[in-house]
Amino acid sequence: MTPTLFGRWQTRLFLFATVGVLITLPFALGIFGTNAGIIFSWVLGYIAVLGLLWDSLYLYLQTFRWDRDWPAVFQLLAGLWEGVFFIAIVKLFGLPGVPKTLPLGLFFLHYSLVWLGIFTASQTLMRVLFPRWRFRGGQLF
Repeated sequence: MTPTLFGRWQTRLFLFATVGVLITLPFALGIFGTNAGIIFSWVLGYIAVLGLLWDSLYLYLQTFRWDRDWPAVFQLLAGLWEGVFFIAIVKLFGLPGVPKTLPLGLFFLHYSLVWLGIFTASQTLMRVLFPRWRFRGGQLF
């Protein structure tokens, strides 16, 4: 499937609003022994919104590939880059709702679990629950 920009945005927002929220819930409730609470909900929201900007860049970069597709290894690299970029923004400038003293270990655990959950859902559940999703350029509706 070669997704359209609108399809990438729909898929990203849908997966963050479902899979991302479910994975973030234990972090937001403090189950992992932190008093960070709502900070990880903010992190999830920022990553989702920043991802909309990244999707524009990724779609542009795909035009240089002969098949206009984004292989899974590139998705892995993009996920790593997005996580490092987010931490750099937080540490250098700060973001409302996310302190500069964000615990890195807990952030990387949260980010890794969310990224893995969304990646897995996009490669499996999306194809089962929305069989025409792949043929519409990633658009759900």
